[in-house]
Amino acid sequence: MQVVRAVAFAVAALLAATGVAHAQDTTTLKKEMVGQWELSTTERSKTCVVTMKGDAAAQGFRLELEPACKAALPFTKDIVAWSIKGLDIVRLQDASGESVIDFTEVEAGIFEGLRQGEGVYILQDLAAARSMAKSMDQMIGDWAMVRGNGQPICGITLTNTEADQDNFQVFLKPKCDAAIAQFNPTQWRLERGQIILMSKSGEVWQFEADDNAQWRRVPDTADPLIMLRQ
Repeated sequence: MQVVRAVAFAVAALLAATGVAHAQDTTTLKKEMVGQWELSTTERSKTCVVTMKGDAAAQGFRLELEPACKAALPFTKDIVAWSIKGLDIVRLQDASGESVIDFTEVEAGIFEGLRQGEGVYILQDLAAARSMAKSMDQMIGDWAMVRGNGQPICGITLTNTEADQDNFQVFLKPKCDAAIAQFNPTQWRLERGQIILMSKSGEVWQFEADDNAQWRRVPDTADPLIMLRQ
């Protein structure tokens, strides 16, 4: 009998500890979420400022959407509050408490949510998002593609002309290396610190900034391909 009581006590203590940890996790996440956030398509072609508040609303917490939200992202017209579900889901919800879109953190301060039939949306700290927008503006213009020995093999122009919902037009200059001409990228975007080039066939090349302010194609190779700002 004493063994049964001991086991029961241990289980109760474990459940209590789990409950406390859960409460601490959700409380911490709530504090982190209070403030201004940008809700956007993956590459910020459509954006909306969401101000999350800590005071209670029906079945969640209050929020405010800037007036332009409904035109930019029509589904936001149904959002009236926010809440935390489970340990790490940030929910933007309607008046009945049902999810309009659920977000989970994929990087520090960056959350992703999926709406079926529409695609992925990003929720991130407003200041960080605007900093990224400035970075994207700095990407626009002429670039040279070079090999590791510094030999130029192609010229490329990144534009801010929309190609589709999340991507922008890119153009190759004449006399490019055969491999790049065959790839023939037509669209680009800046995604999580990478320059993404895409061809009509769906092939994707990714470039990351290195310590020398150059953009190297990843994964790296013995004969790297580098993009240099002109």
